[in-house]
Amino acid sequence: MFRRHVPAVLGLVAGALVAVPAPAAHAATVQVGCSVPDLVEAVNTANSTPGPDTLRLARKCTYELTAPDPVNPGNGLPVITSEIAIDGRGATIEREDRGHKVPRFRIVFVGPTGNLTLNHTTISGGYATDCPAFPDPPGLACGGGISNTGTMKVTRSKFTGNTSASDVFAQGGAIDSPGTASISDTEVTGNHVVYSGSATGGAAAGGAISNDGPLTLTDSKLTGNTATVTKDTQSTAFAAGIISFAETTIENTVISKNRAFAPGGIARAAVSNGVPEPGRLTVTGGSVLANISEAPHGVAQGGGIANNGLMTVTGVKISGNRTVAEGGTARGGGVRMGPFGTLDLSDSQITRNTAEAPNGTAQGGGVDNPDGGTLRASRNEILHNAATAKGGTAQGGGLYHAGGTTGLGTSTLEQNTVTHNRAGDGGGIFKASGVLTLSGDTVRDNQPNNCSPSGAVAGCTG
Repeated sequence: MFRRHVPAVLGLVAGALVAVPAPAAHAATVQVGCSVPDLVEAVNTANSTPGPDTLRLARKCTYELTAPDPVNPGNGLPVITSEIAIDGRGATIEREDRGHKVPRFRIVFVGPTGNLTLNHTTISGGYATDCPAFPDPPGLACGGGISNTGTMKVTRSKFTGNTSASDVFAQGGAIDSPGTASISDTEVTGNHVVYSGSATGGAAAGGAISNDGPLTLTDSKLTGNTATVTKDTQSTAFAAGIISFAETTIENTVISKNRAFAPGGIARAAVSNGVPEPGRLTVTGGSVLANISEAPHGVAQGGGIANNGLMTVTGVKISGNRTVAEGGTARGGGVRMGPFGTLDLSDSQITRNTAEAPNGTAQGGGVDNPDGGTLRASRNEILHNAATAKGGTAQGGGLYHAGGTTGLGTSTLEQNTVTHNRAGDGGGIFKASGVLTLSGDTVRDNQPNNCSPSGAVAGCTG
């Protein structure tokens, strides 16, 4: 059983008896035993009493959830409706599958009035079957580990093996946050978001994290997560790491080895941004490494980063990412710009990324701005990237630029180094149309040439 500790309130009365006001609510600390009934009882009690509560879990205990909450069966624990801090002390809260015999449910739902602080806790095995923030249309699935529609702070925790799957639309394999959230010093690894339907045009977004509310992510790791869709449905798998639809700040975070897979569809970038103006996705420090977007006979757009909103990237290592589309189109091995995107990219390394399209079209091994977006790049190193397409067309090993259907796309480069990149044509830079300018940039030692077509990029020769 759990034990509740509330600081005593002492009323001191001098002289004659007088009325004493009712005591104000005080913070409570609850010691939670190593059993699921104890944890459920503690959450229910915290929700029903005034003031903030801290639930101290049994050290390194594994709380195995074998049935959903009877009131809200989409979740394992009761909905968080008040201010609750869970101090896990190394504990794990997991959905125990037991050979696929346990019903599917996420682990935690933070309701609109809820305020959850989660510390030093592992969330594992959750499986989202609904989308509390967006119940219409039915069939959506959001947040396999946690869905947050209130306020959430996560520190020193881990999310692993959680899934959000739907035959309509799925987002947030581990975390879905339409509310306000901050995540720090946390590992999100091996989670999955899946579109399992047969209809054309489905989507799976945010293998690790999807946020429709403001989010700050710092000093964390998003590794080995996946976004997948049904073959040949022309569906989109994007943001195997993180998708942002609201103001987002990412600092000193490693986003690596995530995979978007969309055979016959669209696979897009480990970090994807669709934040509408005036919101912005800001990425500072950290790295985006060895991610892959793969779309056989489809379109792969951005291995590392894809931007179709307002985005700032500063001091980030973007390396070893790949777009792969056999018999299709592969664009932007490192960074991909969408038609409505504006990207300020500075003081970063874009190295050893590849766009690969055997018997297809590969463009922009390092950076791709083909559809009318606005790119402002300064003081970056764009090195050793490649666009390859055996039996097809490969252009722009370092950078591919085109004006898009409006012809208004611009790429403004200042003091960048573009060297040792390769492609079939335009090993350094390929400019198809639009406006591309250089100012103090070094473009040299690219194969088979630095810029193409000849004379298309003022100030670039060879």
